[in-house]
Amino acid sequence: MSDRSKILDRVRQSLQSEPRLAQGFQPGRLDIDSDGTLLIEGEVPSVAAKKLALERVAALPEVSGLLDRLRVTPASPMQDAEIRAHLRDAFAQEPSFTALEISELRADELVAVRGVPAGASGRIDIEVDEGVVTLNGRVPGLNSKRLAGVLAWWVPGSRDVINGLAVEPPEADSPDLIAEAVRIVLDKDPFVDANQIRAGVRHRIVRLTGLVPTESERDMAENDAWYLFGVDSVVNEIEVRP
Repeated sequence: MSDRSKILDRVRQSLQSEPRLAQGFQPGRLDIDSDGTLLIEGEVPSVAAKKLALERVAALPEVSGLLDRLRVTPASPMQDAEIRAHLRDAFAQEPSFTALEISELRADELVAVRGVPAGASGRIDIEVDEGVVTLNGRVPGLNSKRLAGVLAWWVPGSRDVINGLAVEPPEADSPDLIAEAVRIVLDKDPFVDANQIRAGVRHRIVRLTGLVPTESERDMAENDAWYLFGVDSVVNEIEVRP
């Protein structure tokens, strides 16, 4: 067996040991080049599964880089135009985005959804291709970048979100900023009672505690944390008490 085959076997074993992936999960495509860059392609059940799978394979000493083509099974399959429409409305209606110019890519042309507002502080360009949302442009803070990414993940047809928004001026990240972003997102989620949930952050790991009445609300709160740019892991210790 070649060295390349041995490395790919170790990658498969690592993926199969991740409990959040479907039992016996096999990527649709898996390859590694001579410099150790791993290409991984396939479909996973959740953002949590995607991040955990990437974390596992990135930890292998033979892997020096990743080409991530893992896609999340959508909650509700949608055409790209429908996803764009959801994003257009969500971004245009978000109060903290009122000073941002918003455009979307249609047929290789950027079309203004909302023109340059007075005192504009940035812009968001939306692209959707086969359910994959790409966000480009610039926003005035990490909270804006993170919120834009979560709003994109909330669209039921989204299969992946590539958050390329630049933060200008640059802002140093921290556990406190991540905790603030978790609070913002939980407050905005209409299906979660944020007053019943507490979030602590150490490094890039979010720990959720509190009480909620249903398993579905517990799961939605955890998903909201996973959706955030820069979060590597979520420990869900929320209790369910009907």
